[in-house]
Amino acid sequence: MMTYLSYFYTDVFGLSAAAAAGVLLVARLVDAVTDPLMGLVMERTRSRWGRLRPHILFGAIPLGLLAVLTFTVPPGGETYKLWWAYVTYVGFGLAYTVVTIPYSALTASMTTSHTERTVLSTVRMGCAFAGGYVISAGMPALVGMFETEAAGYQWSLIIYAFVATLLLWATVYATSERVRPRVEKNVTLAEFMKVVFINPPLLVVVILFTGSMLSFTVRQTVAVYFFKYNLERPDLIGTWFQVTMPIMFIGLIFTPRIAERVGKAGGIILGALVTIASCVGMYLTPYDQIEWIFFWGCVMALGGTPLAVLGWAMLPDTVEYAQLRHGIRAEGAIFAMSSFFQKLGKSVGGAGVLAALAGAGYVANSAQSDASIDAIHNMMTLVPAAIMLVMILAARFYTLDSAKHRSILEELAQRERG
Repeated sequence: MMTYLSYFYTDVFGLSAAAAAGVLLVARLVDAVTDPLMGLVMERTRSRWGRLRPHILFGAIPLGLLAVLTFTVPPGGETYKLWWAYVTYVGFGLAYTVVTIPYSALTASMTTSHTERTVLSTVRMGCAFAGGYVISAGMPALVGMFETEAAGYQWSLIIYAFVATLLLWATVYATSERVRPRVEKNVTLAEFMKVVFINPPLLVVVILFTGSMLSFTVRQTVAVYFFKYNLERPDLIGTWFQVTMPIMFIGLIFTPRIAERVGKAGGIILGALVTIASCVGMYLTPYDQIEWIFFWGCVMALGGTPLAVLGWAMLPDTVEYAQLRHGIRAEGAIFAMSSFFQKLGKSVGGAGVLAALAGAGYVANSAQSDASIDAIHNMMTLVPAAIMLVMILAARFYTLDSAKHRSILEELAQRERG
């Protein structure tokens, strides 16, 4: 969705860039309502699988089906196709909410250890990078095996949806919700609002989540256009992802050590600085210097790794912060809000790319104007760098380090004993 949906909508499905941007933004407006509702549903769930895992179990198949339909080009005119895009992508967003909010909250429910959460998040993102690598690098070749791009995307999603469903079911049966509230109670809307908005560490993490996902989505989305139109080398799109994404696995090896040495917030600041340097380097590189473009792309991927991992490692710690301050343990509320802003970053990134292209006069499958070429170039380089500056500023306000989290756990344990 992140890497290819914008391109699919404009160059395969047949939507204008402006219409495609509208689809992405409307879906996030729906999420503004459904994500908090999902958080409340999770807090009220009682089952033999726990509070989180039943939603993953029963939501996996609808998620897969709607993913396939989103990448299906229906017969019919322009109006019918636009409605199809709205219905299928909004439906996919709903199914994604049902599955991924409880999936993300599992980290907080499996352990209270500050260090274990970093390791769990690192392993989780390592597997996510592996899945992303298969999709990003393999999609062009897989699509090319079919007679048309439309058929190629549809069958590719059928394969991916089948595999994803099996992996989500494996998650349900291979994990255990070990950390639960001492007293099971339904969280009210007022309590939901309290643990989310009167929670300074969480608000910082939300900014980091949004910025990280926004930057990554802009780069992933615009890369396809960058190689097709700026470099005039669409044959290198798959190679770009094949080369740059494995670099993130190198970053994964060092991320836990970086977090241990300089803290989670410090690791994010370091990653943001590396990303800024690589963005500036790529901006100054001529289009015919392919090797240097790949080099800066690898550095950018390396800097992006702590940004992708450490936010997920920080988020569970805010659950205990809220529990100590407000007397409520509400993973559902906290992860629902974070999920919304993560998806907001994805959609604003994708829709922002499409809106910028529309404003620059982009016409699919045609020679682009200088304005379109410049817009693509700036989104590939300067825009992510600007987002990183905001993230550095936000990270400096995060104070929930390992020592403070340890003291919170000790005070919570004393409350339970007393």
